[in-house]
Amino acid sequence: MKNTMESDKRKGGFRLTLERLSLTSTDWAGGAWAFAVACAFVLAWAVTGPVFHFSDTWQLVINTATSIVTFLMVFLIQRAQNKESKAVQLKLNEIVAALKGASNRLIGVENLSEDELRTLHEHYVRLTQRAENDTDIHKSLSVEEAHDALPERSATP
Repeated sequence: MKNTMESDKRKGGFRLTLERLSLTSTDWAGGAWAFAVACAFVLAWAVTGPVFHFSDTWQLVINTATSIVTFLMVFLIQRAQNKESKAVQLKLNEIVAALKGASNRLIGVENLSEDELRTLHEHYVRLTQRAENDTDIHKSLSVEEAHDALPERSATP
């Protein structure tokens, strides 16, 4: 039991260390200093071209460096985008939960399958169509009312 707890602590510590490192890297890579360093690196590489007679090795240096940086940045960008997306989703869930009359079944909508999302989208299209046809701009419609109000579209073969 003790070994399992120690192992979990180490995994958690390692994960937290990686999270801090990626957060710090993301913050730094998105800043002006990162751009300045990248420009300086490219400038230094270009200036040394004549010294190395624009050799294949000289070209390989920039190709390798940019490939490595690009490879790592893909993961940092994806991590930042995932975190931002989750934060926005949580904020939207809070708004939906707090609004009186809002459909609470939209909380967790990001976990639906593509088919379920498509079906929900069709309900909202119907809701929009019904709202466009309604003359009372102050009337609120629900997803259920939209489903009941408009005829089903015929299925395409």
